[in-house]
Amino acid sequence: MAKLPAKREETLGGYIVHGLPFPVETDPESLAFLKKLAPIQIEQPYQITYLHSYAQDSPWFAGLTNKKLLASQDEKTGYTYATPRGHDMFTGAETRWIDITERPARIHAFTVCNFGSEEFLAETPYILALVEFDDVNTLLLTRLMDIDPDDVTLDWIGMEVSPKFLRNAKLKPTDVYFVPKN
Repeated sequence: MAKLPAKREETLGGYIVHGLPFPVETDPESLAFLKKLAPIQIEQPYQITYLHSYAQDSPWFAGLTNKKLLASQDEKTGYTYATPRGHDMFTGAETRWIDITERPARIHAFTVCNFGSEEFLAETPYILALVEFDDVNTLLLTRLMDIDPDDVTLDWIGMEVSPKFLRNAKLKPTDVYFVPKN
């Protein structure tokens, strides 16, 4: 005859329980208050693996990884987007990739961010800038680095800038940032 296993040790398994009522009397009438209690909440660790695809924008992120800034261009009209775009917004035609890494670039507008999402909160204040490129029809929103956000001046508008790339790409738009041109 098989021996029954010893009593299994009980643990909470990492759960944290909130709002669990604890009646002390056994009189059925004394339990009526339970209907008025808030729901019990159980807090537990949760993990998910999220598979994200950059789809038609993948070449743009591959370019950043290889220290290249790519733009999308409509072959017929020459309309050029500083951000990745698979199709032209006017004609619907498929765009082609062009390299704008070495094109002259300037600050079109900027703002100093004193608050940010969790990822950037530790870096506040930081500067976001809209960068314009020669022969590119749209602007690129990016970080402006190597400049003191406490020394804000409108003289930054029109300042020439150069792209810099993270050494270890994270496949995020923040893999590229701009600094004043030497």
